[in-house]
Amino acid sequence: MKIEVTLEQWQALIAVVECHGYAAAAEHLDKSQSSISYAIQKLETALSVRVFELQGRRAALTPMGKQLYGRAKVLVEDALQVEGLAKQFSKGWEPSVSVAADALVPSELMLDVIEQFAQNHPLTRIEWREAILSGTDEALLQKQADIVITARLPPGYVADPLVTVDFQLVAAPSHPLHQLGRDLSYQDLRLHRQLVVRDSGKQDVDAGWLQARQRVTVSNFQASVDAVCRGIGFAWIPTTRMRTQLKQGVLKRLPLATGGQRNVTLYLVVVDADRAGPGVVELAKLLQTRGEELG
Repeated sequence: MKIEVTLEQWQALIAVVECHGYAAAAEHLDKSQSSISYAIQKLETALSVRVFELQGRRAALTPMGKQLYGRAKVLVEDALQVEGLAKQFSKGWEPSVSVAADALVPSELMLDVIEQFAQNHPLTRIEWREAILSGTDEALLQKQADIVITARLPPGYVADPLVTVDFQLVAAPSHPLHQLGRDLSYQDLRLHRQLVVRDSGKQDVDAGWLQARQRVTVSNFQASVDAVCRGIGFAWIPTTRMRTQLKQGVLKRLPLATGGQRNVTLYLVVVDADRAGPGVVELAKLLQTRGEELG
């Protein structure tokens, strides 16, 4: 099927509408007014429709012209995006960048960086997926992502720390452990139900399980927070995931004599650093900078 109307003609139509006239459209597009008039005439002839009609001394869109104007906006924007992609690719930029991040990574860190990167490079797709425990090992070893943020560095890998995440052992204020009125021992904890987040990898690693007699395994930290708030059990939860609940008093730190808090350091790894493209390099730098700001 032959295309009858050029992008230049559609741009002329858009300019006349948005600049409120032929003269202003010509100035906006850096063309002569006669060339804008000719482009509109060619468009109307090719489509056998009138897109403008005179209302006094002003050219106004016809009902058909209004429909075409809306479609033309989308068409021209798509064309500009295609050109932008081509220019981006010519400079070595990747069409997409993928990140496999441990679920411990604070959401604000990831979202701040994604927002900044998307503003600077709107045509590059970003894929962010969460992994837990050995899930990040698999993402790294099997090269399932361009960037991996992990608490577990497999042998042969070195990386700079990104951020340290604090955990607290908590339960709802009504939980029986809070009613004992004294410092708790690990033996006290083992008599009650613990919430544990499932390993997303195939190694089925346990982290933070205190050998409690009763155990509930959930798939993510939000489910763990919700369950602990309901009094179902106690759990290790990252402080960043429960600030609101701690402030509201619906979660309360368990008074252990020792060991009621622990820290986990997360590392940023560019999986194939020697061949990383500019998109991967920039996203990694943004992550590192934001991690340093969060301390």
